[in-house]
Amino acid sequence: MTTRAQHDIFKPQQLFNLHTSSSPIISPLPTTPINALQDHNWKMAMKDEYDALIQNKTCDLVPRPANANVIHSLWIFRHKKKSDGFFERYKARLVGNGSNQQTGVDCGETFSLVVKPTTI
Repeated sequence: MTTRAQHDIFKPQQLFNLHTSSSPIISPLPTTPINALQDHNWKMAMKDEYDALIQNKTCDLVPRPANANVIHSLWIFRHKKKSDGFFERYKARLVGNGSNQQTGVDCGETFSLVVKPTTI
């Protein structure tokens, strides 16, 4: 008696996707804010970040004084992932570079990050 394995005949292995939800198509990371505004997902992430800055009173929009330097800002984009490595959401962060500011001229106070007790 001969078997299929002896004649190098093997049954193809079938791989199944056992995830119950279909994975969404993830938009790639934008290289510029212009590209981000053309994608609905990144545009909503930018809007959420801006709304959070205004709601938390992190910054105020004011007219530029004549003797003040302009703070250059930058949008940083990334995909937030869950602890298991799967995609969670789009994250946009607006950051400013205040290295060219002078206290008392350009700003009245400085901000330093503080760790929340819930983070620890």
